[in-house]
Amino acid sequence: MPETLFKVDLSKSMSEQEIVGHNRWHPDIPAIASVNPGDIFRIECKDWTDGQIKNNDDPNDVRDVDLTVVHVLSGPIHVNGAQPGDILVVDLLDIGALPGDEWGFTGIFAQENGGGFLTDHFPNAAKACWDLQGIYASSRHIPGVRFAGITHPGLIGCAPSQKLLETWNARERALVEKGANDGLPVWKPKMTPYAALPNPENAILGTLKGADFDRVAGEAARTVPPREHGGNCDIKNLSKGSRIYFPVYVDGAKLSMGDIHFSQGDGEISFCGAIEMSGYIDLHVDIIKGGMEKYSMINPIFKPGPVEPHYSEYLIFEGISVDEFTGEQYYLDAHVAYRRACLNAIEYLKKFGFTGEQAYLLLSCAPVEGRISGIVDIPNACCTLALPTSIFEQDILPH
Repeated sequence: MPETLFKVDLSKSMSEQEIVGHNRWHPDIPAIASVNPGDIFRIECKDWTDGQIKNNDDPNDVRDVDLTVVHVLSGPIHVNGAQPGDILVVDLLDIGALPGDEWGFTGIFAQENGGGFLTDHFPNAAKACWDLQGIYASSRHIPGVRFAGITHPGLIGCAPSQKLLETWNARERALVEKGANDGLPVWKPKMTPYAALPNPENAILGTLKGADFDRVAGEAARTVPPREHGGNCDIKNLSKGSRIYFPVYVDGAKLSMGDIHFSQGDGEISFCGAIEMSGYIDLHVDIIKGGMEKYSMINPIFKPGPVEPHYSEYLIFEGISVDEFTGEQYYLDAHVAYRRACLNAIEYLKKFGFTGEQAYLLLSCAPVEGRISGIVDIPNACCTLALPTSIFEQDILPH
């Protein structure tokens, strides 16, 4: 059994844990432990909302979730010998649910609380709770469906340098200002913010206190998007056996993780769209000295592991870059095209007894395959969503 460096008590919030994690990115958040290259260790994680969502039939907790709290992360872990310019090699040896907490949830966020990919079609909050039995998930809220999960950390990455943090904040602030003042020539759901800028409200910053806490809370980046360091990439194939190569920006790398998913579809379209859960991750770390320059690394690289559900039969839905409301033609817009593929799949599943909300939740968390299938044939991008047919108890093929 690997040594557990970060334990969580599910009855307590992250700020009340014996070892306190964090929910912002900043180079000055202190490490909670140190490891050597070659070490194997275990990290326990709370669900990304810090326990705000309960295993019941009431979606009001999803409707009312406080997004200033998220994502609660376990770490940072200082890796001895890692220096800026190196590559941190992280092997995901094992991932699983915490004993006694073998359940998860998928949610549709209310439009006024950020919404999701299809918030203009599904503006109200909804949720599905899932029972996790070994590698399989089933839900009383979406009956007639059962599938194998591909468990992974939705969020994992190293700390940014101060310079990189300032770059993030400057470019994201410029995006928000441009959107507010001039509008942007891209499609965006109504009421969805352009970016989540630094916000000290409910910041959790490990052991920092006093003036240091106040300074870091005002500067620290939110954990919402993926960035150069990794972060909230939500890549479902980062499962057991995967190896991730992270660029190192600070001494010790300061590796953190959380937001564990039992399963997810490509895109995680409802935003709270994976089967979110608490859990543990067993890791092995190593270092490639000078690796960033040697391999021209800007963003992480990963090699997926051999453990994943193998579905052989799919029903594939196409979408093109034409707005579903106005019929406006967009130029090679993969965002709009993937929306149309998802909406086409949802409308199709409604013919088999599922509500639109059930279908939306299912496409978020089942192991669907999303693709940019064509990005050169002007003016339409073509995106596809491949839905495994054997996850359904009924035959969903056209006849």
